[in-house]
Amino acid sequence: MHYHAGGRGDDSPALVGVVVPKKQIPLATRRNRVKRRVRALMAQRVDALEPGARVVVRGLAGADGADSTTLGRDLDRLLNRCRERHAEPQPQGRQR
Repeated sequence: MHYHAGGRGDDSPALVGVVVPKKQIPLATRRNRVKRRVRALMAQRVDALEPGARVVVRGLAGADGADSTTLGRDLDRLLNRCRERHAEPQPQGRQR
C-alpha cells in the first residue's frame, strides 16, 4: 500500500486506486475478482480517510484466496500503519 495524506487546506475527496500485477495473479478473472473485492472494501473506508489523501493498494498473490473479513482486517492494519508513519515527525533533510 502506498499512502499520501492531503495537505492542509486540501478539501478534495480522498482517492483510492487498486493494482494487481500479472506476475502475482496470472489469471485475469482472478485478478479482476481481487480488484473488485478490494475496491468494495476500500469504498467502505474512503470516508474515514483524510481529505486529499491518495492511496494505492497493490494486490498480492495471497489476496486471491483470502476471504473478505481477512482482506478487510489487512486493509485496516495497513491504513493504520500508513497513518502512523505519516504522523511521525520527519528527520531533517528527509521528505516523503
